[in-house]
Amino acid sequence: MYRSFVKDRTQAWNAADDAPIDAASGLIQLSGLVQFLYARISERHDLTPVQARLLCMLAEGPMGMAELARCFGVERAALTGLVDRVERRGLAKRTPVHGDRRAWHVTLTEAGRRAAAAFHGEVTAELESVLSALAPVDREHFCRGMVAIIAGCGSRGPRGASHHMKPLHNSSTAPSKITGRPGS
Repeated sequence: MYRSFVKDRTQAWNAADDAPIDAASGLIQLSGLVQFLYARISERHDLTPVQARLLCMLAEGPMGMAELARCFGVERAALTGLVDRVERRGLAKRTPVHGDRRAWHVTLTEAGRRAAAAFHGEVTAELESVLSALAPVDREHFCRGMVAIIAGCGSRGPRGASHHMKPLHNSSTAPSKITGRPGS
């Protein structure tokens, strides 16, 4: 399905005088493609995109309700409904914070960990497939540019803006998650 989305978009771009798109338009279109894939994969896992994002964020460890609300850019009351739904499905649980009777941590259950891992794995595979259209040198340039953009935006938003994204490489010698080549 996403291949037809890409094909339709590509044909539309090519029909527009074969002129290259500007960077902002390209980022918007790329964002739309990624959101489309994310939503489609979420649906296959019987999750909403927001539930999938929550599970991926919690896969790194428990988080407090206030911190999650900041990450999602919502009031705690709105977040409570989201957590209620994943808790009812047995994917997460709330536990009291030691020493603070009003605070709660949200933690994945074993079923939630499996769901997050399965979702993350499928998203990664789909995005790798999208990137396979790039020649190795173009893929490396894309990854370097992406790292620079993410690093440049890192201090501008709440933790949730990039919290659920894994680093592209863990050290200067570790292979990149996207390119498979040593980091720089």
